[in-house]
Amino acid sequence: MTSTAPLRTPGHQALLAAAREEFAERGYGGASIRDIAQRAAVSLAALYHYYGSKQELLYALLDEGMDVYDQISLQALGRTGDDPAERLEALVEALVRFRCGPRGSSQLELTEFRSLSPEQHAALRTRQAVATGRFREVIADGVGSGIFRTPEPDDARRAIIAACNAIAQWWRPDGSIQPHDLIERYSDLALTIVEYRPRALRRRAR
Repeated sequence: MTSTAPLRTPGHQALLAAAREEFAERGYGGASIRDIAQRAAVSLAALYHYYGSKQELLYALLDEGMDVYDQISLQALGRTGDDPAERLEALVEALVRFRCGPRGSSQLELTEFRSLSPEQHAALRTRQAVATGRFREVIADGVGSGIFRTPEPDDARRAIIAACNAIAQWWRPDGSIQPHDLIERYSDLALTIVEYRPRALRRRAR
């Protein structure tokens, strides 16, 4: 699958990278437009050519992060069949990989949503709802087919997503736990939470 991210000039890309690093290191409130421009080696005029404010820069980064996550998720689902357990594992893998991605990209969504305007907030919430809906649909399919036995599918979905999201707060790339370890652990956790019972379907089919 090809990337859906828009083509950008090297200067524009450097600007976004600098903003991501500044926000990650200093927080949105502590970062300044001047420092972002200096880190990107562009003039303030060049920065304002692309973005009219620090808030617009933040929104651009969060929106780009959703592009990345959507692409990872759809690619993961595209490699699976119709089995709900495999599809749930694919979604968990996508979310874990995203949370193990560049620190600025993953953490900004979790920590800086409050800094957006109401309109920006609503737009990203709409995109998040689509991503959450993928989990909801897969879990509903598993419950409907009898292989997920959880009596509370919405609570199960929230627990799985929250557990994966929390990875961004504690995981470090230089630590002893690697992404493939997390994918295996959190896939097992997700299947436990939905009470995966593959034998139940076979018993019903007899």
